[in-house]
Amino acid sequence: MNVHILQHVPFEGAGSIAQWLVEHEATVTTTRFYDTRDLPAVAGLDLIIALGGPLSVNDEAAHPWLVEEKAFIREAIKEGVAVLGLCLGAQLIASALGKRVFPNAEREIGWFDIQAAPGADNVFKLPDVLTVFHWHGETFDLPEGAVRLAKSAGCQNQAFQLDRNVIGLQFHLETTPESVEAMIANCGYELTDGTFVQPAEMIRRRAPEDYACVNQVMADILSYLTSQSANG
Repeated sequence: MNVHILQHVPFEGAGSIAQWLVEHEATVTTTRFYDTRDLPAVAGLDLIIALGGPLSVNDEAAHPWLVEEKAFIREAIKEGVAVLGLCLGAQLIASALGKRVFPNAEREIGWFDIQAAPGADNVFKLPDVLTVFHWHGETFDLPEGAVRLAKSAGCQNQAFQLDRNVIGLQFHLETTPESVEAMIANCGYELTDGTFVQPAEMIRRRAPEDYACVNQVMADILSYLTSQSANG
């Protein structure tokens, strides 16, 4: 399995996904946009994972490589490669497919419930209610033909699926205690008052089983996306 990771800042890595890739003997390459703009050919890739980051997909003037990254994601989707977007990554998928990414009515930072969308067939099934880790201030319109997988009290479009090979998650199922600490260390200035913003002490106050739960769902999504060739 050939996997390419799109990483935007040093402190937001693959988290629990790294172990899944090891267990599945994946050949992994990475574009670290803070160091390089080099992207591989889409042909030959089985899975692309677009990670999070504190920037906006609309910041093309400040980060011109966003144009190239969106084109890469758009080509991968067109060619049937499996694509997973996490937080910023989900927003990149939406933007690459021509949809708006804009400030959400509420920032979501911390551990909050999402609710699975009812009635969707032939898509990945999230648990009816799941407590997940959020760190975002923007949201997006769903890509054309996408199915909403989940919502929350603070944000309508929490997760979506497009066809069999594309899933975008506005939240972080890959999070680990170490990645939470890295987020707080680098983005803790965002922990200001808000309806859906928790203080650092509350964010840290999660049991190991909470991480194990979301990491297992992350693993299930990865297995779902890679369980069959997108080309059938």
